[in-house]
Amino acid sequence: MTDTLASHADRDLNRGEPLIEMDDVGKSYGAIRALRGINLRVNAGEVTCVLGDNGAGKSTLIKIMSGLHPHNDGSLRVDGKEVSFSSPREALSHGIATVYQDLAVVSLMEVWRNFFLGSELTAGKYPLAGLKIKKMKEIADAELRKMGIVVKDINQPIGTLSGGQRQCVAIARAVYFGARVLILDEPTAALGVKQSGVVLKYVAAARDAGLGVVFITHNPHHAYLVGDHFVILKLGATTLDKNRSQVSLDELTRQMAGGDELTELSHELKR
Repeated sequence: MTDTLASHADRDLNRGEPLIEMDDVGKSYGAIRALRGINLRVNAGEVTCVLGDNGAGKSTLIKIMSGLHPHNDGSLRVDGKEVSFSSPREALSHGIATVYQDLAVVSLMEVWRNFFLGSELTAGKYPLAGLKIKKMKEIADAELRKMGIVVKDINQPIGTLSGGQRQCVAIARAVYFGARVLILDEPTAALGVKQSGVVLKYVAAARDAGLGVVFITHNPHHAYLVGDHFVILKLGATTLDKNRSQVSLDELTRQMAGGDELTELSHELKR
C-alpha cells in the first residue's frame, strides 16, 4: 500500500531536494511560441506558485510537467535524470500527479468510486475479476479522514460535496496513489472565500508532508498564503522568479497586475 498524507514523515528528510528541474525549457506549436526560456525548480516540502493571466503559458507548463505534451527546447529533469514524457501515465510513474480544475470526477458516482476511479481494487483474474467494494470504501473513508475530510456518507454522489471538498478528495486520491509532486491547476478559481481556505489548508498540509507542490493560479493573495517560491509568466516568458523572502504581497500583486506597465498607464490616466 502506498504512503498517505498523514504518514509521509520520511519525506521530510529530503525537504528542499529538487524533484523537478527545468532549464531553458521552450514549447512551440508550429509557428506559435507558447513557452520560451523557462527555468523552474520544484523542491520537496515547498509550494512553487506559478502565476499569470490567460494566455501566459501556465497551461502549457502544466502539460509539459504532466506528460501531455513534450517540450521542444531545453531540458526537463526529474530526480536529477533528464526525461521527456510521452504520456501522463509515464509522468505518474515518476510520482507526478495533476489535479485539473475540472477535477476529472464523475458527479453522479459515489465518493469512494471517484477515489479509485481508474485504479479499482479487484479480486480474481480478468475477465472474471470482481471489485473489492468493501475494501475500497474502507480505504477511501480512512484516507479522507486522515486529511480531515469527513463526508456524511462515503456512498453519496461526489457531486453533492462542496467545490472545496471535491478538490480535497482529488488531492487525497493523488497522494494515496503515490504522488511526490502535486500539480494543482487553479484549484481555488471557482470557489468562495471559505472553500478556498479549505483547499489552501490542504495545500499547506501536502507541503508539510514533504511533497513538492506546483500551485497554478492567477490570484496572488491565495498564492502568498501558502507559497515558498513565486514565478510569474507573461506571454510564455518569466517576468518574476523570486523566493518568498525576496518579494512582498504588494510587489507580487503589482507585478501580476502589470508592474511597470500599470504604473505607466496610471501616469497617463492622471495626465
